[in-house]
Amino acid sequence: MADPTPNPSDTAGWTALPGSDCALGESPFWHPHERALHWLDIPGRQALRTRGDIAGGQAVVERWALPQEPGCMAPARRGGLVIALRDGIYRAREWGGALQCIAAFDHDTATMRFNDGKCDPQGRFWAGTLQEPKDRPIAALYCIDARGGGPARVQKMAGEAITANGLVLVPERGRVYWADTAAHAVRAYDWTDPPHALTGERLFRQFDPKPAGWTPESGVPYDGRPDGATLDRDGRYWVAMFEGGQLQALDAEGRTLERLPVPARCPTMPCFGGDDLCTLFVTTARKGRPAAELARQPMAGQVLWRRMAAPGRPVAFFED
Repeated sequence: MADPTPNPSDTAGWTALPGSDCALGESPFWHPHERALHWLDIPGRQALRTRGDIAGGQAVVERWALPQEPGCMAPARRGGLVIALRDGIYRAREWGGALQCIAAFDHDTATMRFNDGKCDPQGRFWAGTLQEPKDRPIAALYCIDARGGGPARVQKMAGEAITANGLVLVPERGRVYWADTAAHAVRAYDWTDPPHALTGERLFRQFDPKPAGWTPESGVPYDGRPDGATLDRDGRYWVAMFEGGQLQALDAEGRTLERLPVPARCPTMPCFGGDDLCTLFVTTARKGRPAAELARQPMAGQVLWRRMAAPGRPVAFFED
């Protein structure tokens, strides 16, 4: 097992993707047809993607300005993307194209926006919300089904969270993982389809809270809190530990199998990519971090990548 107190200034094994700087990178996925990494900058209101060979150092980053903060996105089978913006779910038929709202939400956009999400193997888009004052557990997880034509159907799957994150769908196990970052907790659910419902909510992993008075310079141990997550081929749940400077791989019982230090205090979400799905990418954040911390961690805010022995799983596409 790796050092339980990772040093975010240690860049060993990691490479930063040139031109990938973001205030708060999120929602990365590998597009197998484009052979490209896609991700978002939430406060920057941008979608980003690579063009060219990442491993060979030939990749360039394209940026697409969006009208609202994007929380998450996924590729669509018919081309383009599905994107959760602050007030609803939108469909773009091509990169940089017109945005069509396919599911509007009536939450208070001054205090609520979409955050983490992805598609299931059936082509439905799952997206969770974030309550920005972070003082009430009123965020929820929704499933948007646009298959079969007609208006998209919206189903609330879970609730009573502050910051929806860490969504991983495991159909072969009939299981869904969903994190509440503010609570330092990851929940597990039984997933039956049909009737497409989550039952048996339970605590998958409770991480220790941030110690009172903690700062990065305090020397007090803090693993961080669970942010975005992904699954590898062996079923391990890889979760980014925000402010902990690490990823953790959890087994099916929620136990930590591995800790992987990240050279940024605030990793936000991992994904596997490359043609063999053995490249681990992780988005990171620099928004709100002290200047002294950023001076010690020049990779903060960039997409980082490294090769892994075990591959991950391919992205699921939106169907409409």
